[in-house]
Amino acid sequence: MDVLDLEDRVERLRGEQYESGATVDELVADSGLSYGTVLNRLHDAGTEMRTSWQTRRMRQNPQARQRLAVHLRSLYEEHGATLTELAASAGETRRAARRLLIEAGGAVRTTQQTMRMRAAARAAERQKLALSLRMRYDAGATVPDLAKECNYSVATVYRLLHQAGTHMRPQHNHGPTRDPRRRP
Repeated sequence: MDVLDLEDRVERLRGEQYESGATVDELVADSGLSYGTVLNRLHDAGTEMRTSWQTRRMRQNPQARQRLAVHLRSLYEEHGATLTELAASAGETRRAARRLLIEAGGAVRTTQQTMRMRAAARAAERQKLALSLRMRYDAGATVPDLAKECNYSVATVYRLLHQAGTHMRPQHNHGPTRDPRRRP
């Protein structure tokens, strides 16, 4: 085999196969050259080498991968999901979920940032519940009825109504709430 034929084979290995997603092991099997020779020829030809995960990513459907990455970013940023939850959702490892998140332009949060985000979401939900209870209380529902409907204790319902700024009715008066400034 002459030098030009060898250079042609190396260029074909690099251009047609490696840069299209083939691994070095696959090139060794196809060319009959040793692993070191294939690797050296690729390096000599100026080939930018990939890691194994980059090869796997290259072989996957790029549009599906991009959609998954965008979906994971949405879950992470809008819903406060953790990397573990993203991994479970995508059927991937935490590391792969992190990579997908970064590919979609997301920034990884610290544990403290995630905890603060979730606490704020819980507080907003609690405020929403308190306002809902207030509307039902003002419409005539009793505190024990509200507690039973929501599966909360009476004390918790009183606390939520107080947080919502509810004007409480006198005890044993179960009619709709009246404005204290207005006379009957």
